[in-house]
Amino acid sequence: MPLTPHVHSLLHPLTPTASLGHYLTPTPTGFTLHMSASPTNLRAARGLTAHALLGTGAGPDMVDAAQLVLCELYGNAVRACGDYVPLVAEVEAVPAGVWVRLHDPDGRRHPRRVPGARLDDAEAESGRGLPLVDLLAPGWEVVTTPVGKQVRCLLSRDLDGSN
Repeated sequence: MPLTPHVHSLLHPLTPTASLGHYLTPTPTGFTLHMSASPTNLRAARGLTAHALLGTGAGPDMVDAAQLVLCELYGNAVRACGDYVPLVAEVEAVPAGVWVRLHDPDGRRHPRRVPGARLDDAEAESGRGLPLVDLLAPGWEVVTTPVGKQVRCLLSRDLDGSN
């Protein structure tokens, strides 16, 4: 996956990088990205996810799943907190799979699983995101923190077509 110039400029191996609207800390198995929510920073987070995971040997299915989960969590945070909300995204490859974590400052509103939500409802205008997260990262959880909440998702290595 080619990286946009913006994402490419963020990638200095294991060197934290600060720029308007974000602060990136690469790690050997992923990254932590502090950012204000914007379309540009979402694209950067998606590109960083692909770059970091492909660098750890993850296959394209795992990369796609991690990007999808990150985007869903990001969208939910923006809907709950508003545009330009400060977020912290973490992506980390581990032996069991890939952790995708997103922290936002609103500890009062938590995403909720909706029993019976259908992914195949052609008439639904919304409501598919969390069931999709359930499918890709069963057992995801929300943890209240002193400054908000963090949604934690572990995507299983079983999703990875490279293994």
